[in-house]
Amino acid sequence: MHRAVRVCALAATAGALLVATACGSDAPTATDVPAGADPALHAALPEEVREAGVIRFAGDSHPPYRTVQPDGSVTGIDRDFQDALGRVLGVRTETQIVDGLPAALQGMLAGRYDAFNGPVKATAEREQQFDTVTWMTTRTSYVVPAGSQAGIAGPEDLCGKRVAVTAGSVVEEQLGKLSESCARTGRPAAQAIGLADTNEILLAAQSGRADAAGMTQAAAIDVTTQRPGEFTYVTQTEEQGASVDNLALYVPKTGGLGPVVRDAFARLFADGTYAEIMQRWGLQDVAVPEPVLNAGSQGGTP
Repeated sequence: MHRAVRVCALAATAGALLVATACGSDAPTATDVPAGADPALHAALPEEVREAGVIRFAGDSHPPYRTVQPDGSVTGIDRDFQDALGRVLGVRTETQIVDGLPAALQGMLAGRYDAFNGPVKATAEREQQFDTVTWMTTRTSYVVPAGSQAGIAGPEDLCGKRVAVTAGSVVEEQLGKLSESCARTGRPAAQAIGLADTNEILLAAQSGRADAAGMTQAAAIDVTTQRPGEFTYVTQTEEQGASVDNLALYVPKTGGLGPVVRDAFARLFADGTYAEIMQRWGLQDVAVPEPVLNAGSQGGTP
């Protein structure tokens, strides 16, 4: 008989009900926790996640956050943070590719996915259904093909132009604010073309369907770095309605995973992993001092 089983049997025989109950509980013991994981964080995971041993992330193609390779594997900032979170939580993480933000949000609410790492703005409206964990900020930039005849030398030149954006994204919202700025100066609004992901908006700009492709500043830096000479970019200013937005990881509020993910991020901040990953991707300028739970709502807490 296994030693743990024998001890429980003896305790029950002796009438030590409390000890027997503890032996038969579902609480993870030290030997149940995977190597390298934080035992308290692993124990705090929702039971279904802990038993499955995996957190299922939804993800669309959105370099440098997620780049989908020809074999279906995913690389990028998102992959690095997923690996790090999985390590401290003691579970695997996997990415299931979806077609844009609406599919990710609807899929989480339907129980097909556990989380989505954006980039998505933390908003009070969405926090009615989701817990958000802010881990970076961003500004909005607009990528323009080299040699474009659209005459876009600065963000003000986007007035009256066709701009491809990811539908439902923070960039689409920021483009609306830019159009308001255009109207204040007597210029026509920018025309938003909503598409599924970064690949589609870049193709739209390259093909001439759009004059520019709107994306986060981090994504614009990545595009112009990875494809030198093919693109330039301009960045929206505060005078044009730009703001520094909180970008967050989303999980359904009903599952109870949000506070655990926030605490796991806090562990990555404390042990230097967060700073290492942000530096690896050149994102020090959009780093935050600590992760924040539900920053879009009043009462968002670190």
